[in-house]
Amino acid sequence: MQGKATVRYLIRATDLPGLNSLVQRVRKIADGAALMTETTVTTKTVSAVSNLLGNLPLERAMQNNLERLGPPPFDDEDRAFAAEIQKTLTDADIAAAFNRAGVPVRKGVPLADEIIPLEAKGAQMVGSTDVGDVSWVVPTVQARGATYAIGTPGHSWQLTAQGKSPLAHKGMVHVAKVMAGVAVDALNDPKLIEAAQADLAARTAAVPYVCPLPDDLQPPIHMGKN
Repeated sequence: MQGKATVRYLIRATDLPGLNSLVQRVRKIADGAALMTETTVTTKTVSAVSNLLGNLPLERAMQNNLERLGPPPFDDEDRAFAAEIQKTLTDADIAAAFNRAGVPVRKGVPLADEIIPLEAKGAQMVGSTDVGDVSWVVPTVQARGATYAIGTPGHSWQLTAQGKSPLAHKGMVHVAKVMAGVAVDALNDPKLIEAAQADLAARTAAVPYVCPLPDDLQPPIHMGKN
């Protein structure tokens, strides 16, 4: 029987306070398993990220830029290619994309041709990114651009197949213009920056940011080396 083993757990929660309590619970489970098997266990944090905080003033500024620019300039060839990709998807894949955006399902629409309203209530999207930690310290806003056929699942061959297509490039440039527009707005309007900072202060007043990484943690650059 193996005398020693190493296991890495990825623990997720919807927010930072919930994550901290969940981590402690997982550690207790490990301690209990060690007691049952008369073994020992040690734990070490090797990575951690926080949830993303929104920022309404910056979100409004970004929405204004999206509406000013309109949808990406897709052409008939882009739509034809996206339609071929959609043939490999299920109706559920396509419906899920509309549901995530919080808009009604539309048949025969291979690419985004409208700007989603800011007030649209879509399904919660989850993931892991260190942008979350940035958003607890600096007012942050993110954009989702149209760079693939509606319904394309993440981490799929369909997503990879569209990665270097003209439609993906057009969508990327489009959203880059939106981001640049928000930056110009912030540079030209000190009140926007003040409002964004006030929004962040209000969101973190009750729960200040505490980095989920231990103070003495060093980058795990040794991992994977023999």
